[in-house]
Amino acid sequence: MRVVGGSARGRRLAAPRGNRVRPTADRIKEALFNILHSGMEGFEGARVLDLFAGTGNLGIEALSRGCSEAVFVDSHRESVAVIRRNLDELGFGDRARIIARDALAAIDSLEREGAPFRLVVLDPPYRLGLADKVLGRLAGSPLIAEETIIVVESAVDEVLPDLMEPLHLVDRRIYGDTALSFFRKRN
Repeated sequence: MRVVGGSARGRRLAAPRGNRVRPTADRIKEALFNILHSGMEGFEGARVLDLFAGTGNLGIEALSRGCSEAVFVDSHRESVAVIRRNLDELGFGDRARIIARDALAAIDSLEREGAPFRLVVLDPPYRLGLADKVLGRLAGSPLIAEETIIVVESAVDEVLPDLMEPLHLVDRRIYGDTALSFFRKRN
C-alpha cells in the first residue's frame, strides 16, 4: 500500500497486523481520486473527513493531493497508532487530527465545532449496516455542505440507498468486489 499521487507519491504506508483492516487497493484509490479531482476541481484548501480510517490511507492521499486538513476517525487503538505513524513519517501531522472514537460519536463531536467538510470518505467494515447508519447521521449534519462529496466504499453486493434526504446517490462505480458510491446534497 502506497500513496499514489501528489507530494507523497510512491511513499509506502504502514498497516495494522492481521485482517481487521482492509485498506483500499491502490488501483481503486487511484480511480477514486481521479473521479474526485474532476468533481471537486482540485483539492487545494479542502477539508477531508476520513471515517473508519484504518491506516489513514484515503485521508493521507487527500493530503498528498493538496487538501489543507484531514480529520481521521477510528475506534481501534492499533489503527490510531498506525495513522499517527503514517502521518508523522510523511510530514502531514501538522495538517491532521485523529479522533479515537466510533464514527457516530465523532460526528457528534465535530458538529459542535461546526465547520463543514468538502470531502467525506467512509470505508466501514462490509455488510454490517454501518454505511447506512453513518449516511443517515450525515444527511442532516452541518458537516455536510452543498459542495460536499461523500464517498462510501462497500462490498459490491451491499445495497445502499439511492436517496437519504437531502443526500442522493450521484454515481456508483464497481471495481471487482468493491463498490464506490458517491453522494451529494440535493440542491
